[in-house]
Amino acid sequence: MAHPKSKISKQRKRKRRTHIKATAPDVVVCKKTGEAHLWHRAYWHEGDLYYRGKVLIKADAEI
Repeated sequence: MAHPKSKISKQRKRKRRTHIKATAPDVVVCKKTGEAHLWHRAYWHEGDLYYRGKVLIKADAEI
C-alpha cells in the first residue's frame, strides 16, 4: 500500500517554525555620536535624526 510522502503538512511544519526568533535585538553604538541604538534603525540624538552616521533631519529644521 502507498504511504504519504509527508505525515506532517507543509503548513503545519511552517507554523511551528515561525516561533523560532532571535533572543535579543541587536544594539550597536554609533561611532559618530556614541549613542546606543537598534541596528538598521534611525535614532534621535540631541534633536537631530541620525541614520548610518549621517544627519537626516536637523534640530532647527523640524517638519
